[in-house]
Amino acid sequence: MTAIHPVILCGGSGTRLWPVSRKATPKPFLPLLSEETLFEQALRRVAQDDRFAAPIVVAGAAHADLVMAQLGDVPGARLVIEPAAKNTAPAIALAAALLPRDAVMLVCPSDHHIANNTAFRAAAMTATALAREDYLVSFGIAADRPETGYGYLRCGEPLAGGFAIREFVEKPDRIRAEAYLASGEYSWNGGIFAFRSGHLLDQLAAFRPEMARLVAESVAGGHSDGARFYPAAEPFVQIAGDSIDYAVMENTSRAAMVPADMGWSDIGSWAALADALADQADADGNIVRGQADLAHCSNVLVVSDGPRISAVGLEGICIVVSGEDVLITTRDGAQAVGKLPRAVNQ
Repeated sequence: MTAIHPVILCGGSGTRLWPVSRKATPKPFLPLLSEETLFEQALRRVAQDDRFAAPIVVAGAAHADLVMAQLGDVPGARLVIEPAAKNTAPAIALAAALLPRDAVMLVCPSDHHIANNTAFRAAAMTATALAREDYLVSFGIAADRPETGYGYLRCGEPLAGGFAIREFVEKPDRIRAEAYLASGEYSWNGGIFAFRSGHLLDQLAAFRPEMARLVAESVAGGHSDGARFYPAAEPFVQIAGDSIDYAVMENTSRAAMVPADMGWSDIGSWAALADALADQADADGNIVRGQADLAHCSNVLVVSDGPRISAVGLEGICIVVSGEDVLITTRDGAQAVGKLPRAVNQ
């Protein structure tokens, strides 16, 4: 069987996990859950398994050296350096244009946590089989709570190992999220995809012809330097950026979903990180990274790279100290951290 080509996306500025995650060293390149960074975990998920080819990593120039340092000596790995940040559709199209048209690409964000790699690989195999039939496949993450911070996928007609996608749903309010969970028809949109590269490019040309043309020109005018590929900047910077969901997935008649129950989290906030570290919590649900003394506290997350944190009588609070910056937020407020002036204006 022809190997699957992992495409690992390293975009974004990581402001939602400020002040630890910063534009110079964003979330993918930090050891948030273990001694490995999230990017290193993404690499290991598809390593030492002959069903997967060497990865293609797509990143901006600012993070190219971080990528190469953490990529290590993975044989055959390639780094595609985006001339500008244009969201996921152009980034994925760059990788697709560098692969044979019949290659199946498995698109993975570099900053997600997946607890069960065996379940991930099983879902990847199922998604690959559908992608070879020219479905554009999304991983539908098994929803275990009425989450308002994620988009949702609604199941349609059954397919081999999955479902056609009946509907894409934006982030819902609490009442709708509870109804989605109760219905059993909805999964979270996890941002992981499988495509046949040629079919993806054809679909992009159908729905975003200008984007497809400029990506093709950028790749045709690009050049390689060892393991690094530099697309031509002049056409690429003209692209009107868009996500793969808006550009292709919500327009195609071939959208499919493979259910995946694999302990997934996008680590999209300090509250999400606390959830992912739940197995490290004490009897009161408190999680401490660094030095802290907590009295009569419950469900408190402390992350400190220096000062000892002392807290009394707190519940559902995240306290983060990094360098000269101190962040204190409720778990509910953690989604808004990226909008703080210090997070935005780095």
